[in-house]
Amino acid sequence: MAATAHVDTFARDRLPPPDQQPEYLFELPGLQFPERLNCASALLRAALARGWGSRACIVAPGGLRWTYADLQDRADRIAHVLVRELGLVPGNRVLLRAPNNPMMAACWFAVVQAGGIAVATMPLLRAKELGQVIAKAEVSHALCDLALADELAAAAAQHPVLRHVRHFNDAGPDGLEAAMARHDGPFTDVDTAADDTCLIAFTSGTTGQPKGTVHFHRDVMAICACWPPHMLRPVADDVFIGSPPLAFTFGLGGLLLFPMAVGASTVLLEKASPPALLDAIPAHGATVLFTAPTSYRVMAAEAGKRRLSAAHGGTLRKCVSAGEALPAATRALWALHTGLELIDGIGATELLHIFISADEDHARPGATGTVVPGYRACVLGEDGQPLPPGQIGRLAVKGPTGCRYLADARQAQYVQGGWNLTGDAYVQDEDGYFHYCSRTDDMIVSAGYNIAAPEVEEALLQHPAVAECAVIGLPDEERGQIVKAFVVLHAGHVGDEATTRALQEFVKQAIAPYKYPRAVSYLAHLPRTETGKVQRFKLKTAQEGTP
Repeated sequence: MAATAHVDTFARDRLPPPDQQPEYLFELPGLQFPERLNCASALLRAALARGWGSRACIVAPGGLRWTYADLQDRADRIAHVLVRELGLVPGNRVLLRAPNNPMMAACWFAVVQAGGIAVATMPLLRAKELGQVIAKAEVSHALCDLALADELAAAAAQHPVLRHVRHFNDAGPDGLEAAMARHDGPFTDVDTAADDTCLIAFTSGTTGQPKGTVHFHRDVMAICACWPPHMLRPVADDVFIGSPPLAFTFGLGGLLLFPMAVGASTVLLEKASPPALLDAIPAHGATVLFTAPTSYRVMAAEAGKRRLSAAHGGTLRKCVSAGEALPAATRALWALHTGLELIDGIGATELLHIFISADEDHARPGATGTVVPGYRACVLGEDGQPLPPGQIGRLAVKGPTGCRYLADARQAQYVQGGWNLTGDAYVQDEDGYFHYCSRTDDMIVSAGYNIAAPEVEEALLQHPAVAECAVIGLPDEERGQIVKAFVVLHAGHVGDEATTRALQEFVKQAIAPYKYPRAVSYLAHLPRTETGKVQRFKLKTAQEGTP
């Protein structure tokens, strides 16, 4: 490792030992990083050097429009506040708490410019969950949207390691904006090492203690050099929009880092529900959309009616799906109504962003895609050896980014033999396309048969009565497990015995009959994390019909 610029070496001291880290690959020309690298400088300050200062960078509802120069000015001022007023030294951890808004973006850049480590948190986290993050990362500073102050205050009261809290979007004399007004002039970005930590992203897991994933300055630049130019191919005139929180690495890349890498602009929405996205896309002339499969399914018909896609006279030309597996039925539905093929991808907080994907021209229904340039992937058997095409096994990935858990024994499960094991069961076909089967711990084994829940979900989604569904395995004395489906019906349909029988027969006709759901419950909605993933543990522990 290069000589660190961190005065506070907490993160470096708690990295996994080298023999527990994955093999890193830097084979692409764009991955040849210098020893000294500050990714905030390489993205934002370099944008001004390229002459992009007057270009639109961040826009938001209400007419707000920041240029690249505006964002740099605000990030500089916040960095001055952090260092001069709050005593930040390089390597300190700074908790960021806000919905997707311009000040959240400015704070992220300020922290990284100052050599700090950004620890962004989901807006819906409560005091207990925030306390787990503060304790695990020994967070000393926090910048928080005033609207989300209460839960952080409750957490801070229990964790005295958090010594400095400033609120933004606060018009009062003690707010961050008042402090920013006291500082002018450029900030001198800290000359960090490429392998100094710049962010700790906590997993959006649904059970157990959260895991902090440690990422370096070079990792941020690596994800900008791999998936976007090869699969998304954005241009400077693009306008990005979407729903994933900036605290989720899918959102950080898709709604901040990737547009800035090409001089494009991004629309940050504090609330990005499907109805809000349907309104905001034409209002802002958005061209690139990032959201989860569920949102595409919900929006499809209305997006077609409103003619939002460029194919129908609108502006939308690229649509990216990630966060959970994309059902073929959802892909087909979106294409039917908009004329746009979804760009699917699988990424992981541990690897920072997408590593298997396919662009519009090479997408195949039911397949996630092929390995993204810069990465390698294979399917491993139980013996840790690569399996031939057509056999289900554990997805294994390596590339310029990889898993480094912060002082966590679970590192040994995720990284084995130099590979990152994502916890997904996949099969690779003869053409190199990877097909998702299930989470490795969610494979249903019933009467000796292996049943992948997504395959059953895909069959159910083909039925006109089904709006959403999730499938799990339930313990069963006779069969070991049985398939159970939780179904959200479209309006006008009733979840009664007749509907259950109809759905069961429908699945039997669509896929092998032994895979049909022997139990069906009907819900008003599926429990999901803030990133859109179904909380299957809630379904597994649910009372009948109640999440």
